[in-house]
Amino acid sequence: MAVLSARFSDQPQRWAFVPAVFLALTGLVSLSGLPAVQAVFAWAWPPVLFVLVMWMFLRVRRIRSRGGRWLLYPILAVLLLASVGGGYETVREALDASAYPMPGQLIDVGGHRLHLYCTGSGSPTVVLEPGGGASSSDFGWIAPVVARDTTVCVYDRAGRGWSDATDSPQDGTHIAADLHTLLDRAHVPGPYVLAGHSFGGLYVQSFAAQFPDQVAGMVLLDSTSPKSGPPPTDPQSSEVIGRLSELVSGVAHLGVGRLIAYASGGTLPPHAQDEADANASTARHLASFIKEYLAEADTSMQEASSLTTLGSKPLIVVTADEGVTDGQWQSKQDHMATLSTNTIHRHANATHQSLLADEADSAAASQAVRDVVAAVRTSRPLA
Repeated sequence: MAVLSARFSDQPQRWAFVPAVFLALTGLVSLSGLPAVQAVFAWAWPPVLFVLVMWMFLRVRRIRSRGGRWLLYPILAVLLLASVGGGYETVREALDASAYPMPGQLIDVGGHRLHLYCTGSGSPTVVLEPGGGASSSDFGWIAPVVARDTTVCVYDRAGRGWSDATDSPQDGTHIAADLHTLLDRAHVPGPYVLAGHSFGGLYVQSFAAQFPDQVAGMVLLDSTSPKSGPPPTDPQSSEVIGRLSELVSGVAHLGVGRLIAYASGGTLPPHAQDEADANASTARHLASFIKEYLAEADTSMQEASSLTTLGSKPLIVVTADEGVTDGQWQSKQDHMATLSTNTIHRHANATHQSLLADEADSAAASQAVRDVVAAVRTSRPLA
């Protein structure tokens, strides 16, 4: 604007160099990849941008052309909203970090750290795998119930909850390998009872395929089903997804992620729900969510199909019967129940989400986990 107005009009707007320099500096900081610099800049840029917009408004009012002024006012309005939203998000993330300190510990699994939190006592240890876009807090109803009987561990995949983000692929094979490393380095003894909800069901099946000796039993909670055949490969699509992830991550810094999280209206225990909402609002959470669903989903489903049998290890498949829109969902659930010769397929009067998020509906999930634990301990077939 500064260059064109000086070259093609009699109203040069050289003041436009100031916001141009500021926006260029913002872009350089974003691309720097230096967490300390970005953390400081997160506090600095919203008030600086707010003051800059006010100054720009005064400069725009001096433009003699009414049409020119009204072309710039919407841009100023967007920048003003960005400064307010960015300031609010920065303050809220700082308050959330104080209000919801991390339970458990962070374990380095090779270039990034994952959050792990174990409660209860006894064996076998139960490992709960959250679904797509979820975090450890989403087991707020189930984990405390299971902890009455045995040791139960919840964790966050890379980029979720309190775990670090990572640039490495996060398909089922890599997620299972990360989980195996996490449990090993945290000295959590196996073999484990694995319980996965939704997409988490794919990941526990991939874990069982890679580390069969570390699996004592399994619970699939309305799990996404595997599928055979190679996943589609489209380099151009991967590039688009990467850019979309960066875009979503960027707007999350303006508070958009917080609006999405609060609109979900979850029904977890109050503290767990607040934790889940706070974690789901962050830029790294939204970026990992986009990659999981758009970039890695087909790969994860194909990888989970490598598990063809659990032998006679206890397996309970719990299927939510309400709100089903996939006409093949029930048959897919039936098929997963054939992975073991020691299996039960139960149907719950619940929706896909309420099987975890609702106190009454989650009882079916908790009971299934406890039943598999009992079967492992007694070496008796599931009733």
